[in-house]
Amino acid sequence: MNRLVRTYLVGSIVVVLGLWVSGGQAVEAPIERAEVDDKPLVQVAILLDTSGSMSGLIDQARAELWAIVNEFIFARQKGMTPMVQVSLFEYGNDGLSAEAGHVREVMPFTGDLDALSQALFALTTNGGSEYCGWVIQDAVKRLQWDQGKDSLKVIFIAGNEPFTQGPIDPKESCARAIEQGIIVNTIHCGSEADGIKGQWRQGALLADGRFLNIDHQQRIAYVKAPQDRVLAELNTQLNQTYLPFGVGGTEQKLNQHVQDNNAMGLSKEAAVQRVLAKSSMNYSNASWDLVDAVQQKRIKLEEIAKDQLPEPMKPMSVQQRREYVRARAKQRAKIQTDIQQLNEQRKAFLAQARKSQQAGHKTLGSAIILAIREQAQKKEFVFPTETSEDVPSTGTQK
Repeated sequence: MNRLVRTYLVGSIVVVLGLWVSGGQAVEAPIERAEVDDKPLVQVAILLDTSGSMSGLIDQARAELWAIVNEFIFARQKGMTPMVQVSLFEYGNDGLSAEAGHVREVMPFTGDLDALSQALFALTTNGGSEYCGWVIQDAVKRLQWDQGKDSLKVIFIAGNEPFTQGPIDPKESCARAIEQGIIVNTIHCGSEADGIKGQWRQGALLADGRFLNIDHQQRIAYVKAPQDRVLAELNTQLNQTYLPFGVGGTEQKLNQHVQDNNAMGLSKEAAVQRVLAKSSMNYSNASWDLVDAVQQKRIKLEEIAKDQLPEPMKPMSVQQRREYVRARAKQRAKIQTDIQQLNEQRKAFLAQARKSQQAGHKTLGSAIILAIREQAQKKEFVFPTETSEDVPSTGTQK
C-alpha cells in the first residue's frame, strides 16, 4: 500500500497548504492500487505560507481550489480520466511548533473536497519563520507518493520571504524530491526580481519545476455570464440528490451547504467553479452519501441497519431501497450533464467577453494551472483543445 485515498475519488490533487483540521478529522485508511482500478494518478502538493502577510494568498487558495481540480475533469491519460489527490500543509506560522519547523500537515491525500475546503477556511495567519527547505522535506517524506512511472507528482510552494530561510537547505530538499520523481514548482508572492534574489527560481531549477511570481493580493476575476443563474439553480437541485447515511452523514451533508456558501462568499467565480467540480467524478462522497457509496460498491443496501439510513428510507424494503437510490443516481447524472453543457456555453461566452479585457490574472490558481498542465502533458495527459482566451495567464515562468 503506497498512499491514502478515498476509493471513490477520481482525479486527485495534493495541495500542501500546511493546515491541520482539528475536531476529529478522520484519516483515510490506506488502500491497494487495484482498488482504484489503476486509474491515472495526479498528485499535486501545495505548500502554503501562512505567516502574517499571507491572508490574500489563503483567500486565493480557498477560491481557486475548484478551478484547479476542474483542470482534470476532461483530461485523459491513455484514454482514462485521472484520479486527483489533495494533501494540505502550512508553514511559516509562528503559532506552529518551533521544534517541527513551524510546519504542520493538514491531512494526507484525500478526495474529500468539502473537507479540504473546510480546512482552508479554518486557516489563520501568524508570524512567522518561513522554512521552505523544511516544509518541502516534510512533504516529500510524510506524504505517500505513488510509485507508478506514469503518475504526475508535483509540489507547489508559495511564499514571499527568502527561499533559503531555516536550518534545512532547500537545495537538498528539492534534490531529494526530484530523485523520487516529484517536481517542485516555486511561486513567489511578489516581484520577479525579488523572487530571483530570494532564490525562489533556484529551487525550481533543481527539481525540474517552474518559477512563477504572483500578486497574492489580486482578487479573483469574475465576468457575469447568462448561464450563472441557471447553474446556481442546478446546484440546489444537485444537493437534493444526496442521501446521507451512517454516523456523521447528516453533518457531512450540512458541510456541503456550508462550503457552497463559503465559495459564494469569496467570489461568484469560485461559486461557479465549485458547481462545475460537483458535476464531475472528482467530487465524490461515498463515505456519507448512499448514491456514491452504492455506485462505487462501498456498501450493500441489504446490509445497512435501518437506523443508519436517511429517514425516508427507513421503512423501505431492500428492493425499494435499490429503486430509491437508483432514481436519485439517475436524477443526479442528468443534472451533472446539464451543468457541464451549460459550462461549455459559459466558456464560449467568456472567451468572447475577455477578448476586450487585458489578460494576465496573476493568482495562485492561474499559476498552478499553467504549470501543472504543461507538466501533465509531459506525462502524456491530453487536455481538450482550447482557445488562447481559455488558458489562464500568470506571472513570469522560468
